[in-house]
Amino acid sequence: MKLHLKIWRQTEPSKPGQFVEYSVEGQPDLSFLELLDVLNEQLTQAGEVPVEFDHDCREGICGSCGMMINGQAHGPQERTSVCQLYLRNFQDGDRLTVEPWRATAFPIVKDLVVDRSAFDRISMAGGYITARAGSAPEANSIPVPKADADAAFDYAACIACGACVAACPNASASLFTAAKISHLAHLPQGSPERKSRVLRMTEQMTTESFGDCSNHGECQAVCPKGISIDAIATMRREYIKAQFS
Repeated sequence: MKLHLKIWRQTEPSKPGQFVEYSVEGQPDLSFLELLDVLNEQLTQAGEVPVEFDHDCREGICGSCGMMINGQAHGPQERTSVCQLYLRNFQDGDRLTVEPWRATAFPIVKDLVVDRSAFDRISMAGGYITARAGSAPEANSIPVPKADADAAFDYAACIACGACVAACPNASASLFTAAKISHLAHLPQGSPERKSRVLRMTEQMTTESFGDCSNHGECQAVCPKGISIDAIATMRREYIKAQFS
């Protein structure tokens, strides 16, 4: 099958970018990243500069492969990152516009690569837990209600891909930050730093120039791990408690 790609090309952050059109053929069982690999082989053989894009594990775990495909973060398939988006989801001859995340806090590095280190700084602002580490404790030594354990596990599934920011009309990082805060807020190990954590992380989120959440829900719709915006409600409750206690 042949796809016609309109890809954002930008040589460096300080220079303007533009869309460039390419046509490339691939089998339906190829992932979208593998299609870009095929395109880059063609460009290299033709003596042209290949398209820069982020990738690592290609198993939907690392979160590095984010990009917009026809205006949708990670493409048209729900709960799927680009590395697990296969060409069988498209039709022969489809025209696809491929561009990087668009957010002030995610400056473009080159082509489809953006700098997402703002997420790292938010996570670092949360600090570490002071619960004693060591060998694994006996499974039932710290009873955790199943509902809390399940919620913590769901929030911990966040892969920090940035799709929530790219899809949000305000470029808010609330879902990402809330997932990190809510994960530990549901576990006893996160209790000692519970109040300071939410204050530091939300302050850092604002410092990084992310927008405010206005409950559009686009973040939840495009999250490849299906993280619920209930996390944002949890973050807000934690923030209010920390402010007035």
